[in-house]
Amino acid sequence: MFLRQSLNYNNPFWMFLLGSFVIIIFNVIGQLPLTFFIVQQGVEGVAGGDPMALLRTIDKNLQLFLLLIPFAIGFLGLWLVVRKLHERSMLSITTSRESIDWQRSLYAFGVWATVTILLVVLDYTLSPEYYQWNFNPVKFSVLFIIAVLLVPIQTSLEEYIFRGYLMQGFAGLFKNAWAPLLLTSLIFGSLHLFNPEVEKLGYGILVYYIGTGLFLGILTIMDEGIELALGFHAANNLITALLVTSDWTAFQTESILIDTSEPSLGPELLLSLVVFYPLFLVLMSKKYGWSNWKSKLTLKF
Repeated sequence: MFLRQSLNYNNPFWMFLLGSFVIIIFNVIGQLPLTFFIVQQGVEGVAGGDPMALLRTIDKNLQLFLLLIPFAIGFLGLWLVVRKLHERSMLSITTSRESIDWQRSLYAFGVWATVTILLVVLDYTLSPEYYQWNFNPVKFSVLFIIAVLLVPIQTSLEEYIFRGYLMQGFAGLFKNAWAPLLLTSLIFGSLHLFNPEVEKLGYGILVYYIGTGLFLGILTIMDEGIELALGFHAANNLITALLVTSDWTAFQTESILIDTSEPSLGPELLLSLVVFYPLFLVLMSKKYGWSNWKSKLTLKF
C-alpha cells in the first residue's frame, strides 16, 4: 500500500527532516527575486517600507508570478531530495500503482472545478452587490498563462510534500496510518498561519485549513496515491485565481470578479468541510471502489 512504501527503502526519519530542510532552502532561493524587488521598493520609500504594502504595489500578474516561482524552485529541491538523498523514484511518493494515473487527477480536477464554478456563479447571481466586474482581456490573458503554468506546480508541490513525502516519512516512523494523517494535516494547516486570510478572519480559519488537510490525506490513503489530491488541489486554486479575488487574500489576481464583501468566516467554509468534502469522498469511493475505510485509516504495520 501507499503509506508502507517508505518501508521498502532504508530511509530513517532523519532523512525526511534533512530533506525537508533542503526543500525549504530551495524555496527560499526561489523567493530572492521577490525579496530583491521588495527591498528595492523599500529603499525608494514606497508604501512606507511595509513589506505587505510593498507587495501590493507590484502589478498583480507580476506579483503572482513572483509568488509562484519559489514553488517551482522548491519542486526542483524535492526532486533532488527524493532522487539523490533517498535514492527513490518520484513514482514512489506519488502512487502505489505501477504508473501515475493522470486520469484520476483529471477527473478530480473536472469535478471540483465544476463545483467551484457553479458556487461562484450562484453566489454572484444571488448577491451581485458583493462583487465588482474586473474582466480585462489583456490582463486576464496574461493571468491565464501564468496561472495555468504555475498554479498546478504550487499545488502539486504542496501535495507531494504533505500527502506524499512527509506522510510516508511519518508512516515509517509511527508504523500506522492515523498519525501521519493527523500530523501532516496539522503542519499543513499551521503553515497557513501567516496568510493574510488569518489576519482578516482570525484563527478560526485554521480549522478550515487543517480540515482540508485531513480531507486530502483521507483521499490519499483511501485511493493509495496522491493523484486525486493533485487534481482537486489544482482545481481549487486555479479556478479561484481565475474567477474571483479580493484585496485581503494571499493571491491578488486579475480575475474576472473582485469580491468586495466584508471578510468573515461564512457558511461556505463550513459547507465545504461538512458537506462538499464528504460528498466528494463518497463520489470518489463509488467511482474507484474503495472499501475497508476503518481498517485503512487506522492501519498499523
